[in-house]
Amino acid sequence: TGVNLLDPRDDTHTNMQFLVFLVATIRAVDVHADLLRASIASAANDHRLGANEAPPAIISVFLGKMLSEILEQVEQGLPKRTIRGGILDMGAKTLPQLPRHSGDRNRTSPFAFTGNKFEFRAVGSSASIAWPNTVLNTIVAESLDYMAGELEKAVGARPTPARLQAGVIGVLKKVIKQHKRIFFDGDNYSEEWHAEAARRGLPNLRDSVEAFQVLKARKNLELFKKYGVLSKAEYESRIHIAIEKYVKQLAIEAETMVSIARGQILPAALEHQRRMAEAVAATKAAGLEAGGTTEVVREFIQLVDQFRERTGEVDRLAAHHEADPSRHAAQISKQLKPAMARLRETGDTIQSHVAADLWPLPTYRDLLFLK
Repeated sequence: TGVNLLDPRDDTHTNMQFLVFLVATIRAVDVHADLLRASIASAANDHRLGANEAPPAIISVFLGKMLSEILEQVEQGLPKRTIRGGILDMGAKTLPQLPRHSGDRNRTSPFAFTGNKFEFRAVGSSASIAWPNTVLNTIVAESLDYMAGELEKAVGARPTPARLQAGVIGVLKKVIKQHKRIFFDGDNYSEEWHAEAARRGLPNLRDSVEAFQVLKARKNLELFKKYGVLSKAEYESRIHIAIEKYVKQLAIEAETMVSIARGQILPAALEHQRRMAEAVAATKAAGLEAGGTTEVVREFIQLVDQFRERTGEVDRLAAHHEADPSRHAAQISKQLKPAMARLRETGDTIQSHVAADLWPLPTYRDLLFLK
């Protein structure tokens, strides 16, 4: 059309075309929140979601103060006004007054309206946007189809301008009431939001393996078939590829972890252990007590033994294979990933004890303050 259908324009409350597409998108995100979450599932994104300035795995919509108030007006009857952003106070008389954008910002939201568009911020940085875009376009198409059907029923075969206006408001009001649970303008990282999302009945798929199960739901296959987006074979192949990629990536990570543990960290730890043991022996040979140092050596030996055991555990679990890809992915999620986390924990503790000249890998200090 050459027109941005998500551009609010000046008098947003009178822009019915914008409000219809806005509310249709909101409905799509709520109805298909699990599918949208599944579209971004990957081994890498499991580390990212909910941390390091990325949004959490719970899908919600941020609208900002202006749009939230307009939708409240629609829900109560008829929208009557559009609030403005006002002036941004910089806190100093020497700085100029700047207009405040009415859209606000919320960087913790996975699906936020900003200016004249929605931003889906949960897609992994290394991921292709093709599949999330395919899912997003399909669910919005389904939502527009639903709203068009509701509108046709509301206005009848011969709509007048007045009947069309009343019909649009009626459909918007109904959809907003049904799907306003997806709105959230607060801190998506907070524990309070996780509890509130559970109370609202919003899905919380904590890792990719849970999300892959959603893709297998028949309703999602039928959605893509209905709108001619994917056939059954095409859809199932994408699920298989996603699971296979997840399994292979974590298998490679586990094998790499074992290689680093045995080839770099363990030799450095043993050399540090030898140095400490020699220091204790030299102290005793001089006729002095090495009490505290002896205890430190004993504790470090136990730490190294634990590291060796946990390395073996990761190696054993990484070598395990299931014939069924879904079961293999579940085994990796429930057993291998926790074992890798335990090995990482012990490795971090060893790093804090080993002398700097022995440690073979760059530390956080090295990465932050390169010489």
